[in-house]
Amino acid sequence: MTVARSAGQIGPADGPAQLAGVELTALRGVRLLDGTLADLDLADGEITAVRAGDGRASTDAGTDASGWRLVPAAGEPHAHLDKALSAEQIEPGPRAGNDLVSAIEQWRSLVPTLTSDDFADRARRAVRRYVANGITTIRTHADALLAGDPLRGVDALLGLREELRGTITLQVCLLAGQDVPDAVIEDAIGRGIDVLGGCPHLADEPAKETSRILDHAERSGLPVDLHTDEQTTTGHLDLADLAEQVIARGMSQRVTASHCVRLGMLGHDRRGPVVDLVAKAGIGIVTLPITNLYLQGRDADGAAPRGLTAIRALLEAGVPVAAGADNLRDPFNPVGRADPFETTSLLVAAGHLRPAEALAAVTTTTRTVLGLPAAGTGPGSRADFMLVPDVPLDEVVAGAQTARVVVHGGRVLADTRVSTVLDLDPMPR
Repeated sequence: MTVARSAGQIGPADGPAQLAGVELTALRGVRLLDGTLADLDLADGEITAVRAGDGRASTDAGTDASGWRLVPAAGEPHAHLDKALSAEQIEPGPRAGNDLVSAIEQWRSLVPTLTSDDFADRARRAVRRYVANGITTIRTHADALLAGDPLRGVDALLGLREELRGTITLQVCLLAGQDVPDAVIEDAIGRGIDVLGGCPHLADEPAKETSRILDHAERSGLPVDLHTDEQTTTGHLDLADLAEQVIARGMSQRVTASHCVRLGMLGHDRRGPVVDLVAKAGIGIVTLPITNLYLQGRDADGAAPRGLTAIRALLEAGVPVAAGADNLRDPFNPVGRADPFETTSLLVAAGHLRPAEALAAVTTTTRTVLGLPAAGTGPGSRADFMLVPDVPLDEVVAGAQTARVVVHGGRVLADTRVSTVLDLDPMPR
């Protein structure tokens, strides 16, 4: 039940969770990302005013947020809710040590046993984890299946999208491989998918497969999000072909390339021209550290590659780079916490990003890549944010603070507080 709340306080991070379902109208004395204290007014799902202040001198009604820091809500730009949490349905032995090809084979062996209800149940449980951790926007890819009804997973996620409409933002992207007939793609478009996707890097003729998906996109007007170059080999780059086709077609649709691992394997001389093409084409990039670090580099003779795209080069060229976790507890990633701060930690450790850059990749830039309006702290922004304890930014990015209040459109979706008691202090003499 949603109730209006115009007074009171959020309380301490180790206190009781109390705000889920509350509609916030104002926050007083909250710390912004730039370190300043501010009072915020909220109405109709937006931030309507931001004023400097600590809330103590204000006579306006509002919720005391002193001791908390406001961070733009996180997004997961590349999930697979149809696969999420399926590791529990696989025998313990086979799920250890997958590379990309093995993970695909393992998933396909499981597909014939899965029903629409199973897809919906696992996806719903996964969404609860994402939201509790501060993620209010999810783009999920959904396979066009090769056994049974090819769109039963897509239908389950479309149903979940409608079930959650107004609560979180869920985009459903069809993931069509080369063996999926055009008729199935057109059927999925008719059923109301949000985005068209595919995996040309696994096709016999990658450029032809890219063209096929772009043809469907141009006819339907849907945006595109392709799995691209999800390997550490340094042969032909499908990303370059995608950029060239987007430029040649003059596509007005938003186009996203996910993974782009091959780009990260190239030296400057080969990498530079491709990065320039991507920037010219206006393509957004999604990097997915935890899953690519797990899947890639297993055949390396010596030091294994990091399995990430060329994040720094892309950022320096002005290309928007969002980041996500990709898979969650399935053959492609047997671990993961559905936590944006797990991703930021890896971006800093493996991608060498600065904390502010890592945070932007899972928050503001994710919304840019997904084509969503700005959210966070400015007047007119969507009131999508999370409140975390008021600690330094690098500690936020490290995910060391487990207390989180998650807000979507001004409504508190989740409130998590953790209290820890230690017996490490010296005994009194």
